[in-house]
Amino acid sequence: MSTVPVADGIVTSVDDPRLVGSRCADCGIVTFPTQDSCPRCGSTAMAEHLLARRGRLWAWTTQGFPPPAPPYLGPTGRDFVPFGVGYVDLGDVKVEMRLTESDPDRLRTGMEMELTVVTLCTDADGNDVVTPAFRPVEDEA
Repeated sequence: MSTVPVADGIVTSVDDPRLVGSRCADCGIVTFPTQDSCPRCGSTAMAEHLLARRGRLWAWTTQGFPPPAPPYLGPTGRDFVPFGVGYVDLGDVKVEMRLTESDPDRLRTGMEMELTVVTLCTDADGNDVVTPAFRPVEDEA
């Protein structure tokens, strides 16, 4: 059994994850996920850009019911566990991402967050399928 990402091209690896975005060579805008053309100026001069691993929580909510499947691959029914979803400001871009914390009393605007990966499900081949997520830095203690 091995660990595989939920989708190709969104993280560098599961061991030392970095989100893979793109930067426009003409106007400098950073996007996530990667894009072939710039949403600001229309240029096609987009290059791969690794995003910061740490950022600040900008806004969040709790996903209290299973999202539609597909594309959702996680547990449903009695096995579903609510999870946090938030925007994390990485400096040059805000990304919407799963959070490891879903308790509103443990989340606050501006708190430092760090990228990790969490297991979403097990695929038909027995591999753990992981997805990127941000965790509060305070969880390291």
